[in-house]
Amino acid sequence: MDISKQIEYLKRNVVDFISEEDLQKKIEKAIVDKRPLRVKLGADPSAPDLHLGHLVVLRKLRQFQELGHKIIFIIGDFTGCIGDPTGRNKTRPALTQEEVMKNAKTYQEQVFKVLDPSLVEIRFNSEWNAKLSARDVILQLASRYTVAQLLERDDFNMRYKGGVPIYVHELLYPLFQGYDSVAIHADVELGGTDQVFNLLVGRDLQESHGQEPQVVMTMPLLVGLDGEKKMSKSLGNYVAFNDPPKEMFGKLMSIPDNLMPSYYKLLTDLTDKEIEKILSGHPKDAKLKLAWLITSFFYGDDEATVQQEEFLRIFSRRELPEYMDAYEIETLYNEGVKTVTDLLVYIGAASSRSEAKRLVNGGGVQLNDVRIEDPMATLDLTPGSVLRVGKRKFFKFI
Repeated sequence: MDISKQIEYLKRNVVDFISEEDLQKKIEKAIVDKRPLRVKLGADPSAPDLHLGHLVVLRKLRQFQELGHKIIFIIGDFTGCIGDPTGRNKTRPALTQEEVMKNAKTYQEQVFKVLDPSLVEIRFNSEWNAKLSARDVILQLASRYTVAQLLERDDFNMRYKGGVPIYVHELLYPLFQGYDSVAIHADVELGGTDQVFNLLVGRDLQESHGQEPQVVMTMPLLVGLDGEKKMSKSLGNYVAFNDPPKEMFGKLMSIPDNLMPSYYKLLTDLTDKEIEKILSGHPKDAKLKLAWLITSFFYGDDEATVQQEEFLRIFSRRELPEYMDAYEIETLYNEGVKTVTDLLVYIGAASSRSEAKRLVNGGGVQLNDVRIEDPMATLDLTPGSVLRVGKRKFFKFI
């Protein structure tokens, strides 16, 4: 593939591209030097799960891999202890080192569901950031940016004007992230559109350290299942890489119809014409296809087909699932499970008694197709009884 075609391939769905000309020069130089580009993505392990919002950028990294380039995946074990202020209207609670490292382990496992491990170099940014002395931080980072420049960030600007405190360590965050690019000699850095300021800081710091500035490419932020805010674990509107296939398929079938064009475009390999043809049909069929494609990506065609059939069985034909977790009635009673609330907590359908009561009071619990109104109702289970919690969880009793 010639260079112009490579760039056309790589620029699909890209929002900020700084700049296309720079990337062409870097690819040309890489060919002459017979070395792959070093393409950077950083992620703070602030939660244990990667979700489909991360998949948007990871898919772009995979395209770079297909062209023979190397991915430098930086796990922000140092910056994660600070907390990325991007998009925050208040200070993010800092994680402990133990929490960061626990989450980091799962990140390493999950990125290889998308990327080719042979073309990935995983680094932890404590390798260099933790070694910086106070003098280094002042001379190599803090002295390269003014407070006015940092306050140009929308989130900092909003907090400053609103009288919301901005702590000094938060101002340093983009500098430490930018220094990651210096430390690994990044040729390209990818991120979401909310990261453009931080990525540009990386360009500036590379230039001030005598390096050729990295190319910056940002990808759109994926809207979550609520159809309003960006996908986020903290908002609960996400589909995780590690969601079981049944849950993944069901969540994807719940997205608002208006999200399908962006989900197809950002999360599948289909061409614009193919997407247009699918979306011209019935919305339910289009959503089934989307759920199948994404579930198949993570779990394979056979599993995706099983989950599609299971979904149609429950929601189209109003039948019970073929497989349900089963519990012995005698064991439940012997374990002291007496009320609906006891049962929901015991079987793991609710994480606490208060959550169990909220589920019942919200109308989300049915026994044998009859809605349960009282969370403290005494259990009346018979062999073959089926409990339904929410739309997708079923339990049977024997």
